[in-house]
Amino acid sequence: MRVAVIGGTGLIGSQVVKILNAAGHEAVPHAQSTGVDVISGQGLDEAVAKADVVVNLTNSPTFDDASAAFFQTSMDNLVAAARKGGVGHFIILSIVGADQVPELDYYRAKVLQEDVLAAGPIPYSIVRATQFMEFVPAVLSWTTDGDTVRLPSTPIQPIASKDVADAVAEIAAGAPLNGIYKIAGPEIFPLDELGRITLSRKGDGRTVVTDPTAGMFAVVKGDVLTDMDAHLAPTRYADWLS
Repeated sequence: MRVAVIGGTGLIGSQVVKILNAAGHEAVPHAQSTGVDVISGQGLDEAVAKADVVVNLTNSPTFDDASAAFFQTSMDNLVAAARKGGVGHFIILSIVGADQVPELDYYRAKVLQEDVLAAGPIPYSIVRATQFMEFVPAVLSWTTDGDTVRLPSTPIQPIASKDVADAVAEIAAGAPLNGIYKIAGPEIFPLDELGRITLSRKGDGRTVVTDPTAGMFAVVKGDVLTDMDAHLAPTRYADWLS
């Protein structure tokens, strides 16, 4: 099976390409560095030509209200190219709880991306994952002031990028779901406690202060960023830190 992985040189995409090729498929990575631009459309027709499956793992360069325009334009261009190329299965990676946090510009934009795909003419699958473990240091840096890190106690269920890539590759190798597949890490942590665990394990001297108004997840109410009904990935956070 031939798979065009758009965004195939990034954190998830590079792993998906490796997994699929190791399984005997022909997975080809495409990105700006290979001459493919999802906004201008440059190289898209050639990238998806003769592909059985398209996996779109591109991401908006910002998390603000400009992200909606990115996902609208990129999906319009990709769906058009995939339809022209006769692609039989189109996959995107989204976020657990995206449809439950309309206060977040980026989450609204991801729902828009899902809607464009679901309304299109191509059989599809949407993989929703919880927050990546690799994302935690960035969350800490956003709310750091000197030696203090301010974080809300929002529950999250972090997942290793390798487990996300395994799930995406598995879906890509199968039949279209025409629906959503959810995957999450095996443990739930309050975000402030996850920050303390991370800093302690890294020998980082910063102190975490619980602040319900801090960071992008301050607007999140309840446990919408977790989902124990999702397929649970195997990697625990302490093992990932190690």
